[in-house]
Amino acid sequence: MENWKALALHYGTAERPRADLSLEHVDEHDALGRIDYFVWLIRHAGRLFLIDTGFSPEEGEIRGRTMLINPIEALGLLGINTADVTDVIVTHLHYDHAGNLSTFPCATFHLQDEEMAYGTGRCMCHERMRRPFAAEAVIDAVRLVFAGKVQFHKGDVVLEPGLSLHLIGGHSRGLQVVRLEEDGQVIVFASDALHFMSYLRESDVFPLFADYPDVVEGYEKLKRLAGPRGRIVPGHDPLVLSDFPTLRNDPPFAYFLC
Repeated sequence: MENWKALALHYGTAERPRADLSLEHVDEHDALGRIDYFVWLIRHAGRLFLIDTGFSPEEGEIRGRTMLINPIEALGLLGINTADVTDVIVTHLHYDHAGNLSTFPCATFHLQDEEMAYGTGRCMCHERMRRPFAAEAVIDAVRLVFAGKVQFHKGDVVLEPGLSLHLIGGHSRGLQVVRLEEDGQVIVFASDALHFMSYLRESDVFPLFADYPDVVEGYEKLKRLAGPRGRIVPGHDPLVLSDFPTLRNDPPFAYFLC
């Protein structure tokens, strides 16, 4: 399994009221639900891509999330130095996807135009809209722009043959997902375009979004990107921990996708 091409790194978890995790199927007496936090690694075409950078320890503590392992430490346990990461794909600028941006000195950062405009524009004047953003993470992203390290994209783009980014929006206006096609396998890293696989079956939605129609229409785009035999990896689903084998067990944080 050391010949991995794609990994899910499980770095955090939380128990939340079901009303925080479901828009459609909530009972006021319902039990707590679980949400897990991941970043993803891809080795492709001689480059090392990190999809998202997780939340910082400080932000996790502020928001009551449990950090199981610092994402930077997790990389180190895999023998990966932050300087080894050639590309960081920021699916969107929410706190749990864009913390730790300043720790990758050699990377090019891939971000959608719409996400930067959203995270730094007038919508952030509204508390509900800015709630999932951390100001420090957004400021770090701006600093990277001024350092010439951000490659902006406007919609879908191919980064390398077999690896592409696709704008979906919805949960955040510039949310992008990642499609990997390798050795006949297709994996779509959905990030927050699909928090839990059950949403596809139940037509459910995470109850925090910038545009509801874009969220539900995004489910169909995910299916098209995956195709009939491809696999969609949801962004926060505990089932990832049982659906994919562990790469290592000390501690069990790395899950082998392909």
